[in-house]
Amino acid sequence: MALQELWSSDKVVGMRQTLKALQRDKVSKVFVASDVDSEILEEVISLAREKDIPLEYVDSAEELGKACGIEVGASCAAILR
Repeated sequence: MALQELWSSDKVVGMRQTLKALQRDKVSKVFVASDVDSEILEEVISLAREKDIPLEYVDSAEELGKACGIEVGASCAAILR
């Protein structure tokens, strides 16, 4: 599964950090938790689409957090270039 990419790659975790990295053109892929309200992540999703960055949806924030190596859920994360 593509979540394994998060273990071995430089990454940012969370909405603010992902958004900053997207704005600075430092992202190669964005992961978004499907169980988080889409309105909360609207800016991240829109910016990723605008910049033609691949988006991958994950079943839950808990699963995404674990894939990022943290003990809490994560709404989104991004792999850095």
